[in-house]
Amino acid sequence: MKSYRNKGFTLIELMVVVLITGILSAIAIPNYRNYVIRGARSAAQTELLQLASVQEKIYLNSTIYAASITNTYDGTSGGGLGHTSSTTSDGKYTLSIVAPGQTYVITATPVATNSQFGNGCLTIRDNGLRQWHENTDACNLPNPTSW
Repeated sequence: MKSYRNKGFTLIELMVVVLITGILSAIAIPNYRNYVIRGARSAAQTELLQLASVQEKIYLNSTIYAASITNTYDGTSGGGLGHTSSTTSDGKYTLSIVAPGQTYVITATPVATNSQFGNGCLTIRDNGLRQWHENTDACNLPNPTSW
């Protein structure tokens, strides 16, 4: 009598592999998305801190803060912060500044066409106050979180 060996997989074995892959994907994809969002927020916070540092250098020279992010840096309030564009380096946040003389607020607002949208805007002020307006891109949260 001849004995036959099965070669390959059975349908049940294949379905078990598909099920396990689906479960792992259901866990891993949302976690990865959250990781990317947190990473982009952290990068934006770093850029805000760098811009605030440049503002303080300008204030030491001029006793007034610069009102432009993209104008060329010349060390005085007549220039700007020297940032190459009005977005963060990864393009996920739009940067803006309000600097009426002796105070400033630099804001990073998520761009509507990427994964950061709806995550909340970030602000840094002349007094060092750093805020994250979690889940509102309008920066109108009454009690924002410090970052």
